[in-house]
Amino acid sequence: MAQKYERNQEASVYIGNLDDRVTDEIVWELMVQAGPVVNVHVPKDRVTQRPLGYGFCEFQSSSDADYAVKIMNLVKLYGKPLRVNKSSVDKRMQQDVGAKLFIGNLDPEVDEKMLLDTFGVFGQMAQVPRVARDGVSGNSRGFAFASYTTFEAADMAIEAMNGQYLGGKMVSVGYAFKKDAKGERHGSAAERLLAREARKNDAEAAAYSGQIQAQSQSQFQQQTW
Repeated sequence: MAQKYERNQEASVYIGNLDDRVTDEIVWELMVQAGPVVNVHVPKDRVTQRPLGYGFCEFQSSSDADYAVKIMNLVKLYGKPLRVNKSSVDKRMQQDVGAKLFIGNLDPEVDEKMLLDTFGVFGQMAQVPRVARDGVSGNSRGFAFASYTTFEAADMAIEAMNGQYLGGKMVSVGYAFKKDAKGERHGSAAERLLAREARKNDAEAAAYSGQIQAQSQSQFQQQTW
């Protein structure tokens, strides 16, 4: 029985928004510019054998993976900006609290990097902004989505950017509609309450962890004095 390969998550990156023409070899040649590569995997559909649009790259060290995220994120490959993130990112940081914005009337020349540079100033983003693109040509469909880790940041972005010009066109910015609720937008009072409670719980857990660590360090110092 073949042994299952265990990928080093700390030294691996996730690569999203891949064009169908991208192969394991192309990803390897691109990522090796950031550091020594151990393994590359671009998953394919079991029936059609077409790439699923994302992949993974494992480096020899976590520092190489960090460097790859720094220099490769939003680099265009076959005209599509790559989304490169660490595979081991804390899932709580990626949690969708509901602070998701819809950006409409987008100029065709506005890409993910411009959106990140523009909207990133209002607060921490949950993920790289996503421009809706045509599945065949890859051209912008005139709208995009941006998600924040807090509603405060999303509110600031709406207040500052709604009705402003971006790339030559006046954009509309507001909370996006929910996928599973007809006519209901993100940013509701219920979502905000849940987000506040989650942040409160995380803060309490972090404070408790800090106390335990301080106590352990104090005990160690007393034992070695």
